[in-house]
Amino acid sequence: MPILETIGLEKRFGGVTAAHGVSLALEKGARHALIGPNGAGKTTVINLLTGVLRPTAGSIMLDGRDITALPPYQRVRLGMARTFQINQLFSDLTPLETIGLAVSERLGSGSDWWRLVGSRPAVTEEIIEIGERFRLTDVMHERTAILPYGKQRLLEIALAFACRPHVLLLDEPAAGVPDAERHELLATIAALPKDVTVLLIEHDMDLVFSFADRISVRHRALDRARHGSGVLLRRPHLRPGQRRIAGGGRARGRCPRSPGQGGLSRRGARCVSS
Repeated sequence: MPILETIGLEKRFGGVTAAHGVSLALEKGARHALIGPNGAGKTTVINLLTGVLRPTAGSIMLDGRDITALPPYQRVRLGMARTFQINQLFSDLTPLETIGLAVSERLGSGSDWWRLVGSRPAVTEEIIEIGERFRLTDVMHERTAILPYGKQRLLEIALAFACRPHVLLLDEPAAGVPDAERHELLATIAALPKDVTVLLIEHDMDLVFSFADRISVRHRALDRARHGSGVLLRRPHLRPGQRRIAGGGRARGRCPRSPGQGGLSRRGARCVSS
């Protein structure tokens, strides 16, 4: 049974269809990328999954439970967490305080989180462990506002990870990160625990191919195909030889001639049509 599944998910804003026919099925531990040009509705899908938007039609299942009507905070408690395209952080807090707040809130003590951090060694140990995992140890006592942007992106992922999610949704985590800081970010994302299912939205195709074992392509608010890692569709908005997702990075890999045509990716995954 998939840990996360959508069935015929749709979102309309008046006469504008932002997402149509979204049917995803993510198995536990999956590394799944959702790619496509700007305006294809990728972030809309994330907002539907997390409850920021209510779907016009369709349903969302998390670990066999229908969560379509649940508010965002209840989805977090059930094991779903996300990051954002633009950082949503507490600029005046330090990473230690930010992670401590997230851990304490998960334990039901968000209103007096500073007491929990100081009085329970297990909480302190978890904060330190998360800081080490996300390469924040050297900046744990610095104000978030003055951190390098790459560190801020790592902190946002750490904040989501502190919720102990079963499903982690990463919305363009590499966007805006300088080249000098990208290796640290990519290595940290690659080292996420295997038991955490990850859905990644990203224009950076180096990150997509190094991370994902499955790729879903969206174009004009539609699901066009799902493939093994390294396989992309030939479409008018993709150039042969040096294929570029509109608004994003270059794509490398082999493309089938049409949706559903079999072919092997760089990692040996076989193409399947949607």
